[in-house]
Amino acid sequence: MRFDKRNDVLGTVNRGNPAESGLCTLCRADCEGKCETWMSSLVGRKLLYPRDFGMVTAGANNTTHVGVSYNALRIQGYAYGAHGIKNGMSSDPDNCIFPNVDLTTEFGSEVKTKARIPLMTGALGSTFIAAKYWDSFAVGGALVGMPVVIGENVVGVDRQSEIKNGRISKSPELDRRIDTYLRYFDGFGGIFVQMNVEDTRNGVAEYVANKYGDKCIIELKWGQGAKDIGGEIQVGSLDYALFLKKRGYVVDPNPELPEVREAFEKGAIRSFARHSRLGGTNLSKVDQVREDFMKSVEYLRSLGFKRISLKTGSYGMEELAMAIKFASDAKMDLLTIDGSGGGTGMSPWNMMQSWGVPSILLHAKAYEYASILAAKGQRVVDLSFAGGFALEDSIFKALAMGAPYTKMVCMGRAVMVPGYLGANIEGALNPERREKICGNWDRLPKTVSEIGTTPDELFACYFDIQKKIGKDEMKKIPYGAIAFWTMADKLTCGLQQLMAGARKFSLEQISRNDIFAANRETAKETGIVHCADANDAFAKKILNS
Repeated sequence: MRFDKRNDVLGTVNRGNPAESGLCTLCRADCEGKCETWMSSLVGRKLLYPRDFGMVTAGANNTTHVGVSYNALRIQGYAYGAHGIKNGMSSDPDNCIFPNVDLTTEFGSEVKTKARIPLMTGALGSTFIAAKYWDSFAVGGALVGMPVVIGENVVGVDRQSEIKNGRISKSPELDRRIDTYLRYFDGFGGIFVQMNVEDTRNGVAEYVANKYGDKCIIELKWGQGAKDIGGEIQVGSLDYALFLKKRGYVVDPNPELPEVREAFEKGAIRSFARHSRLGGTNLSKVDQVREDFMKSVEYLRSLGFKRISLKTGSYGMEELAMAIKFASDAKMDLLTIDGSGGGTGMSPWNMMQSWGVPSILLHAKAYEYASILAAKGQRVVDLSFAGGFALEDSIFKALAMGAPYTKMVCMGRAVMVPGYLGANIEGALNPERREKICGNWDRLPKTVSEIGTTPDELFACYFDIQKKIGKDEMKKIPYGAIAFWTMADKLTCGLQQLMAGARKFSLEQISRNDIFAANRETAKETGIVHCADANDAFAKKILNS
């Protein structure tokens, strides 16, 4: 197990049990700290290093690698060379320094989407926590220059949206989400709008195409890594549950039944779960799925969308091959492959624990299947890997696992943490804003006040953002977006350091040879060479020369 609840070296503590990502399995919006992701949202790149410099020495405790996971991979370093130096810079040691590592990337078929760093958010949809902290996520992502994904069902759960004759005519919440991102969009990143069965029926694609044109990337959704059924939210209002039922959703228990209403009134039932539908239920053969899929993509292009993506979950190998093959044949712009273990909303807990293919195995097979298409001379759709990532080493490993096809790494819960933290700080320092921004604190806890008591003291990257947008605009930026940038800066710096150590100064230079497996089982299952075997043949040539 890589992550303990307490990391004495960094001075971080998990409130709950740490998952493979290092985040607590249950991440609370009102948390007072202080896991690594939470702390990095304040102090940024400082958290890359052991605390109390000058008084300590520190040694790694990650010496036992058991089982198959991303934590059982290690990153290869080299003692010579420099690959991917750009902008006319030479391989002189004065130029081969980690700040010169270029993290810009792009994805897409005919129209390229650029990003300053190889990160994108997971789909932030109809969960209330996504709506509450959207300004932080969207503004933070736009300022950083990374794509942000609006998830499914945003229109359907919005009481203010208007659907006439089965089609959206007004959608204030969807507009708010798109417009918030576009306000700070500067050409790097992009805003995705995801669709499921209900969104397709309601005409989300048509609405977005008519109002925003090609400013948005439209995304079809097959599934995600947290569950193999449609998305769900929980509501505590009978009136809202009835509204959602009339909107056409599956609501459990059924609020229209008299016995359910009586139980709710007595307090025996206190909430309702709103579920989406399964897609593809009218299809029974792969050929039918392909035909239906290609027609859907063709229709979206006819609406004017120049960039179309697909999100798939941790189903079996057949669905994975279908996703890669169909998306490649359709010349789609991105395919996000989400392994089991992720999730941001209220996925059924035991389903999340036990269904689907773990991320590392799914991603290893994705590389294998992509390589089969490439060997036949076919262009492979650009890939994004998701499923329990939070730290810079995981970003490197995921990019290397799928290289050269993986252009992005998708993070769900990790990029939401700074939104919570920033809103809590803003509400504590500005009580008049607390309710509007969904701040949960009425005072700064010691974990925060020991760092500072004003935003320019608390956030290590405050003045970096102010330099970018100016003092006047800085007053309009939610603290959660400042925290988002600060955490992204830590990930950026950490990734640059890892890449420099691997002598790779641009992302396209990363390869599967830059990681190795720490145990034989992981090597066997992923095709990544064991650390004792990596470059062993070259080593023996040196010895025998």
